[in-house]
Amino acid sequence: MSDFSVRLLRSEEDRAATDVFRRALHVKEMTDEEWSGISASMQPDRGFGAFDPELIGTVRSFDSEVTLPGGGTAPLAAVSLVGVRADRTRRGVLTALMRAQFEDFAARGYPAAMLHASEGAIYGRFGYGIAARGKSIEVDRHRARLRPEVPAGGRITLLDLESTIAQWPSLFDALPRTRPGMIARSPHLWPGYEREVRRATTPTATAVHRGPDGVDGYVTYHVERAHFGAPALLKIQSFHHASPDAFAGLWRHLLSVDLVDRITAEKRPLDEPVELLFTDPRHAAVQKIQDEGWLRLVDVATMLDARTYLGGPLVIEVTDPFLDHNSGRYRLSEDGAERTTDPADLELHADTLSMLYLGGWRASDLAIAGRVRATGEAALERADLLFSTRVNPWCGTFF
Repeated sequence: MSDFSVRLLRSEEDRAATDVFRRALHVKEMTDEEWSGISASMQPDRGFGAFDPELIGTVRSFDSEVTLPGGGTAPLAAVSLVGVRADRTRRGVLTALMRAQFEDFAARGYPAAMLHASEGAIYGRFGYGIAARGKSIEVDRHRARLRPEVPAGGRITLLDLESTIAQWPSLFDALPRTRPGMIARSPHLWPGYEREVRRATTPTATAVHRGPDGVDGYVTYHVERAHFGAPALLKIQSFHHASPDAFAGLWRHLLSVDLVDRITAEKRPLDEPVELLFTDPRHAAVQKIQDEGWLRLVDVATMLDARTYLGGPLVIEVTDPFLDHNSGRYRLSEDGAERTTDPADLELHADTLSMLYLGGWRASDLAIAGRVRATGEAALERADLLFSTRVNPWCGTFF
């Protein structure tokens, strides 16, 4: 018998739950002023707490939607603020919170969830898998030279902090979310972004690119230096573009910013060709590759049928010990997905299916790592084609 209970949080408990999360990440508790800015980010009735009887663990989400391979979308629960008090870890608290949250997602018709993981070893046992990865790059501004064929770009307008805050939502919504894994930004996200830029010690700027049809890209950034005269670092906070002209034009702007030595951007799409803009591609160095979005198929049957496929058919057998209703065999083809009793070509667990789903990994690579079991090379070749996507998946939104 457990010595704690899990229930939906009441609104007056949201601050205490946020403090539990912050302490789990070794961040000090909020001041009244900080909470007044954070409270607007809490979507009502989306937080769960574990009590024994005081609050010992919490998990939250907000409603969104995710772009799928093929261009369709599906309702998505964006999971955040996951934490368990240090003296109550490894006692099943997080497991109980996850079960309660998944039950809530199913009841509200949300067949998928996504999160950004603070630690890589936590969420696989709950069926989450690394579905999108990002690369962190550093550009040597003094040495990087654009190739002559790089597009000239359109008109750039520079926004100050107040204009950035006012226009952020409309700028983001003006651009199509074309990559698998990109999500809609809930109104509850923007107050948190505003709080971060207002508390920053250096000013935030946004450069907006306009092409023939209007806004087709923007980049938000700030510049850091240890002291005046020290090397300066321009840090890209967000960069979204909908055309080659916008991509090139925004990079032209960044390279033109004076009193800057290096430009960095974290967790960019793996296939974003920044280095190919330059006469020497080594002047845009990849510093690391990281997990960028963890996906969970809460309703496997619904999600498998929601995306498109190339080729097939292929029968996969899914084992989902955490959500057993998902376990079983599914026949995938260009016509969609359906349950079947046919023999399986591939066997995999739910977390591995989450990795495969958006096209960020090849089944043959996952097989090398022991994450996929196949009847033979032909089955892996069909799976590689079936799940392939034109562009790499990327979430592009931190929450």
